[in-house]
Amino acid sequence: MSDLALFRRRLLKNPRQVSAIAPSSRTLARAMTLGLGPKSGLVVEFGPGTGRFTEAILARGVPPENVTLFELDEEFVDYLRDRFPRVTVHRLPAQEAPRLVPAGVSTVISGLPLLSMPEDVRQGIVSAAFAILAPRGHYVQFTYGSRPPLPPETISALGLSVNKGHKVWANLPPATVYRFRRA
Repeated sequence: MSDLALFRRRLLKNPRQVSAIAPSSRTLARAMTLGLGPKSGLVVEFGPGTGRFTEAILARGVPPENVTLFELDEEFVDYLRDRFPRVTVHRLPAQEAPRLVPAGVSTVISGLPLLSMPEDVRQGIVSAAFAILAPRGHYVQFTYGSRPPLPPETISALGLSVNKGHKVWANLPPATVYRFRRA
């Protein structure tokens, strides 16, 4: 089955969880993984879906053994395990990452729809990311909105700084990449 067919089937079955009208584009995947390479160290991905960002992470030269995914959807998990056999795939929420991943991760890439989640869930996901990130690590998140996917008070409460990255027009809908790090 193609990743597009799987995506569409999962979208129809659980639209709130998938929360997108189309899989992320390869252009967005390249923007999300900018700066990664063979010496990036550990990379964790939250909400990989069909693996578009995972594919880009590996294409940048990150060894599969250095990549860990957290995905809730059972069919996506099976698909990811078949497609990327040397990548670690957990069928767990992102908030479980600190229990399973050692601190010192260089980058957390998130395809999760933060803006459609309750504030406490959103804060739990971002807190989990920063619990495993190295002191100079980055949390990379995209959004379809015009503002960062975290409100200013959450950014301040978590002691973060944010850099607005590329606006990716070659995505449906267009998306903007944000990079968060400790202030």
